[in-house]
Amino acid sequence: MNLPFKINLNNKTAVVTGAGGVLCSSFAEALALCGAKVAVLDLRPEAAQAVVEKIRKEGGTANAYACNVLDKDSLEKVREQVYSDFGACNILINGAGGNNPKGTTTKEYLYPEDLDGDAAKDITTFFDLDPKGIEFVFNLNFLGTLLPTQVFAKDMAKAEDPVILNVSSMNAFRPLTKIPAYSGAKAAVSNLTAWLAVHFAKIGIRCNAIAPGFFVTNQNEALLMNPDGSLTPRSGKILAATPMGRFGKPEELIGTVLWLCDAGASGFVNGVVVPIDGGFAAYSGV
Repeated sequence: MNLPFKINLNNKTAVVTGAGGVLCSSFAEALALCGAKVAVLDLRPEAAQAVVEKIRKEGGTANAYACNVLDKDSLEKVREQVYSDFGACNILINGAGGNNPKGTTTKEYLYPEDLDGDAAKDITTFFDLDPKGIEFVFNLNFLGTLLPTQVFAKDMAKAEDPVILNVSSMNAFRPLTKIPAYSGAKAAVSNLTAWLAVHFAKIGIRCNAIAPGFFVTNQNEALLMNPDGSLTPRSGKILAATPMGRFGKPEELIGTVLWLCDAGASGFVNGVVVPIDGGFAAYSGV
């Protein structure tokens, strides 16, 4: 990985949840290249270990930890392991999140014929959304941010230059069609970010978030790309609404992540959600 710039994270410990994924693995790698000892947390231990091996090959320090961000006992056990291995957490990146088909509608719009007849049997309307699916999506994104913060922030209050970085989404600003559960959950993450920034201000913990636009990841690849590599119709709409006309690259998030993690560069930045979207939010469609 080629960093846009380096910050000094020597002797600091960074904890990254969801770090086995495409975006958060790049965050973990970047922090390690800046000298941090990185705790790579993921529900899938093999994915976490693969990231650790890459970091170590580049000369960095990292350990993998199997962790369920919705299980506080699991988080507490991992916190103890991380503390024993690396010391108190200085940087917490809450990257675990995702969507679920049970919280997704089939169509962008509801039409009268969707409510009656045989056609209605083959689609999922707003009225058919599974409460359990919506609950799962909300919990994964919101509680999956709140619970790790509860567990690791206690140590962070005593650490040097502590910072929490949450991963929101442009869905939090402009909800996308078909995915009400994910959009609502990420809006809650943005709101929590501002709340935590205020709540933790007196103990010195800064809390900010990034809001990525459209990046191809393992979770959304099937929605954005056809098996032959061509774009799906939904991708066409996305790119038409993105002035830069392309998807983002994971490395294009790194500069903002490093800036927000460095007290020397962003020490008075607190409670913000930074869009990284290729101009998507700025474009009115006209």
